[in-house]
Amino acid sequence: MRVVFMGTPFFAAEHLKALVSGHYDVVGVFSQKDRPRGRGRVVEPTPVTKTAKLLGLPVFRPRSINNDEGITLLESLEPDVIITVAFGKLLKARALKLPPLGCYNVHASLLPKFRGAAPIQRALMNGEKETGITIFEMDKGMDSGPVAILRELSIGEFETFGSLSHRLCNLGVEVLLEFMESLESGRVDLRPQDESQATLAPKIAEDDLRITHFAEARTVCNTIRAFDPAPGAYTHLGQKRLKLFGAMTSNNRTNAYPGTIAVITKEGMLVSCEEGALTIERVQLPGKRIMSPWEARSGRLIEDGSRLGG
Repeated sequence: MRVVFMGTPFFAAEHLKALVSGHYDVVGVFSQKDRPRGRGRVVEPTPVTKTAKLLGLPVFRPRSINNDEGITLLESLEPDVIITVAFGKLLKARALKLPPLGCYNVHASLLPKFRGAAPIQRALMNGEKETGITIFEMDKGMDSGPVAILRELSIGEFETFGSLSHRLCNLGVEVLLEFMESLESGRVDLRPQDESQATLAPKIAEDDLRITHFAEARTVCNTIRAFDPAPGAYTHLGQKRLKLFGAMTSNNRTNAYPGTIAVITKEGMLVSCEEGALTIERVQLPGKRIMSPWEARSGRLIEDGSRLGG
């Protein structure tokens, strides 16, 4: 079985490794073009491109997978199946019809919930208690094709994006290999998605990261969890941007104005909200490393009674 793989981030690269380790014949890998990354904005290849090159696989990065160039490349590879994982681009009809066994996507949510580019972050922001992996046959819609496998995973009360991504990646690899065995033996059973239950998980925007108002503690906590450890949800301390990590709702009561740092201890800083309070374990100011609030106070970067927000 000739497999073409399409993906971009680390999450996808781990699935590519699994296919190769499983001795599947990956005849070509498609990924996004090199882009500036990190604080230094250094142009680097995507994790999938790096992994493919390390594995000795041919890598293709056409301007579009759906134009004549992209389709010609696909046709030359003669894939039996196309597997996509966080590729970042939709495949249109010409590409979808090309492989005889179909095109399948590994998606990090329980479809039809959280269709789109940021299912893990959106699930955390929404305070979901479970998520999972769905493998579905791609159609012309956004993550709307019939489901082949759906596997659930519980979300910890204060679990972060980093932790949940890691666990979903491991589950995705496991489910993908299970699916490939079913595909080889012709035992794939597809069932349509319930459109009435569909929700969207659009790409993360700058406004999603910014905490301007400390209203309900659980909501603020969920926002911080969704972007921990990267890129980091932030608020403002005066004119400075302050990134927040390690958030948990707190049973401690405070009558301080919402957004006030009520107290800083070695365990973190207690921040008041309109409803409840939360503890923040780590912070980061511009040009500084991530540190505990206790360290930040010792360095005179923050202090008890400071007001956050805006």
